[in-house]
Amino acid sequence: MASSKVKSGVNSDTNSLKESKSNASSLAGEAAPNNRIYCLDDLETMATVGTGTFGRVFLVKDKKSRAFYALKQMKIPDVIRLKQEQHVHNEKEVLTEVNHPFLIRLFWTYHDERFLYMLMDYVPGGELFSYLRSRGRFSNNTGLFYTSEIVCAIEYLHSKEIVYRDLKPENILLDSEGHIRLTDFGFAKKLSDRTWTLCGTPEYLAPEVIQSKGHGRAVDWWALGILVFEMLAGYPPFFDDNPFGIYQKILAGKLEFPRHLDFYVKDLIKKFLVIDRARRLGNMKNGADDVKKHRWFKPIDWDAVPLRKLKPPIAPKVSHEGDTSNFDVYPEEDWKKDPPVPQKDLEIFKNF
Repeated sequence: MASSKVKSGVNSDTNSLKESKSNASSLAGEAAPNNRIYCLDDLETMATVGTGTFGRVFLVKDKKSRAFYALKQMKIPDVIRLKQEQHVHNEKEVLTEVNHPFLIRLFWTYHDERFLYMLMDYVPGGELFSYLRSRGRFSNNTGLFYTSEIVCAIEYLHSKEIVYRDLKPENILLDSEGHIRLTDFGFAKKLSDRTWTLCGTPEYLAPEVIQSKGHGRAVDWWALGILVFEMLAGYPPFFDDNPFGIYQKILAGKLEFPRHLDFYVKDLIKKFLVIDRARRLGNMKNGADDVKKHRWFKPIDWDAVPLRKLKPPIAPKVSHEGDTSNFDVYPEEDWKKDPPVPQKDLEIFKNF
């Protein structure tokens, strides 16, 4: 179950791009939405803000505009070894197509003989995961705020026939004001029908994914049910020491709620965590409208949500645009020793 997770953290790594710059400095990748064409020489590496199975994310500063970005850098040999080529192409395809206030934006992609690069928004507030861990659990109103913004993000993705497939607190970033941004679209996919790939995080997998029945957008509503439970309880509803134990509990579908949970939110969670996806809230005829009309969301003005007019319950401490204090610190490591990739392997990424 190789995850394409690139988690967030911080460390200084000022030499991180130098080797690949010599190969790439004169070449530019695709035009960004603002019509700017970037190249690696334009980007000064400030810090490491994430590490993962085959990727790193760096905070970089554009030497021309002085703006900050996140540069996701993936080792091509590791992407191939872990059979993640399609996920990487999917991520680019999806991010090229989306434009929504609660989703990360992609500005530029590129590859040289060692790495794939994706230049994206830098979101300085850190992961929702760290705020949840430090508080233990969220209040009902705090959970309601984040859930409302996530519902709008999922509704938008589904309107474009995109399934996200990796909803969890680690993949929800907070911007400087405290609004959400979904990140890490490595498992996202444009769906024509159903898909059969087993991917995601064990605690958040829908039954139809575990059973390899073929799955679609309903998996995102299941994952939202898990997320709402975890935000308000402080732990996920199905957990065990090993993935197999988690899967057994998911398929058994037995829910035990902590006493303090609001009556309406318990009802909402039960309606998301329905094993029969044809009866799962969000996946029926009216789609996201059924979710928005649920009694728990009665206080929410849905027109105001995507306009970012709701007041965030947590205001991250951000001193400036390139502030990295809301991320973990990662140890330094020499990440550049890999030999160049053979030409036949580079062919896989010629359109990246």
